[in-house]
Amino acid sequence: MTTNRILIVDDEETLCEVLKLNLENEGYDVDTAFSAEQALGYNLKEYSLILLDIMMGEISGIKMAKMLKADVATADIPIIFCTARDTEDDMIMGLDLGADDYITKPYTIRNVIARVKSVLRRTANHKNSTNALAEKPNRLTVDGLCLDLEFKRCTVDGREVKLARKEFELLAYLILHRGKICSREQILSNVWSDEVVVLSRTIDVNITRLRSKIGTYGSYIVTRSGFGYGFRD
Repeated sequence: MTTNRILIVDDEETLCEVLKLNLENEGYDVDTAFSAEQALGYNLKEYSLILLDIMMGEISGIKMAKMLKADVATADIPIIFCTARDTEDDMIMGLDLGADDYITKPYTIRNVIARVKSVLRRTANHKNSTNALAEKPNRLTVDGLCLDLEFKRCTVDGREVKLARKEFELLAYLILHRGKICSREQILSNVWSDEVVVLSRTIDVNITRLRSKIGTYGSYIVTRSGFGYGFRD
């Protein structure tokens, strides 16, 4: 199994070393950089995640994040901002830049490790889902229910049914994983991966709408209380 590589970018050298030691104890390969300028000299595309301070030297964490997201080779690397800037506006700005999480100082090592694990798990799930979609044909068909993945079109017994974007993505995800129960966490991290905060109740609402819209095929969507949802074979 490939070990995740993490880069810590922070001008507080002692803090970098403490984070590095604790993350290495969790089994990660960890490098440190004490400025954005130093970090940009690394082969950044090799990293699985970057922990990035905002307030540094001439190149701030914000500027570095913009550079990473503008480069196709590094745009998909998840970023967690770790910063003393703790206002709501700062957090929104960081997340709008494409950061995957935002941790304010002072923080506990335990909290950082939990956030790192969560982001890496979500990233892995998203990649697996993307790969699964790539390996499937452009059309998903179960009896008279058909999803055209290229044109985002759903038909039921030859009749087009209008689905909202998340309804379509949720149905496609369940069909792609038919025959198994998907937990709420799996569904949220894959179907709602682009949202910052989503209530699990959102899944229930979309499931109810889907069952209503796809008619008799609504019964194909099964619920396992306490576990999640699935699409039966």
